Parts: sequence; structure tokens; C-alpha cells
Amino acid sequence: MRSLLFCLFVISPLCFAAAEDGSQIQPDNLFPKVKLVTSMGDIVIELDRYKSPITVNNFLRYVDKKSYDNTIFHRIVPGFVVQGGGFDQDFNEQPKFGDIFNESGNGSKNAIYTVAMARQNDPHSGNRQFFFNLNDNDSLNPGKHWGYAVFAVVSSGMDVVDKMAEVETHYDAELGWNDVPVKPVMLISARLLPQEF
Repeated sequence: MRSLLFCLFVISPLCFAAAEDGSQIQPDNLFPKVKLVTSMGDIVIELDRYKSPITVNNFLRYVDKKSYDNTIFHRIVPGFVVQGGGFDQDFNEQPKFGDIFNESGNGSKNAIYTVAMARQNDPHSGNRQFFFNLNDNDSLNPGKHWGYAVFAVVSSGMDVVDKMAEVETHYDAELGWNDVPVKPVMLISARLLPQEF
């Protein structure tokens, strides 16, 4: 009995943290809005919890913990994507929750000004990085293979996304990455807007 109580006291905080998957954030709102303040202007995105509940809830818990603050958009490919949310200005990888299930089969397409979850080759390896589609990227939609899960759309600030697409990029030899902005494009803050907004 004593060991059981010990486990309850020790494990409970971890279980509580794990239970906070984002579903408790504006739980009755199927279309929460998040304001992204960037070094190039403000963007408001409308999340689609109806089609992408796992991805939206996951994104919201990073927003709720202010975990996107002072991160960078580290990959910009004109006519394709603007990707960020995973690194600070010194390219230190930021803390992340576990990987999530890929909801790319939700019916939402990787159309221009939509927002999707980035991932590795493993289809279920998405966690905190996301990207703006700069075009109708049909190649990112599911077909014979898993696609990239769209979970939001830009509702204002399309001009800011367009400006991001025009920044100068280069190959960063130290990182071994292509398409890195020469001057950092910052995500200064990400804040959930009031439900009545």
C-alpha cells in the first residue's frame, strides 16, 4: 500500500501534464484563432478543430505555454512554404511534446495560405514545427502515401506571409541546410485570441 501511495504521489503530476493535450483550451470552440506576431508583421490564423482535432489541440498547448515565442522561421522556399516554430535565433531546437498522429486524411488540402504540420519522413513524426503553404501544393496532399496535415488557414496577414516569401535565403554550411533566411525572420509571440473575437 505504501508503494502504491508513493507511485500515486510521484506519477500524478506527470499524468496531469500528459492529460493536458490542448483539448482543455477553449474546449467549446471548433475554430480558435491565434495571433502570430512576427518581425515582419502580424498574422491571424483560424484553426480547424473539427477536421484536425489532434493537430489543433497539439498546436494550442504550445501556444498556451508560450513555447513559440522568440522562435524563427528557419526555412523559406518561394512559391512553396514558410516553415518554423522549432528553433530559436541561435538554431537551438526547442522543447517538444511527443509526436502526434498524422491527420492528413481529414479532407483539407495544402492550398495557398493554409497552415500544415511539418514532419520527418515518418508520417507520424509531427510535433511542433508548422508551415504556411505559399501555393496550392498538391504534392503535399495524401495519395498513395501520407500527406501533410492541414490544420489552419490564414484569416488575416496574407501580405505578411507574402513578404516572408520574398526574403533572401542561403545555404547555411554550418547547419547543412538550404533555404535559411539570411536575416532571421522571428516569431515573436503566438497568442490565443478571445473566443468572441
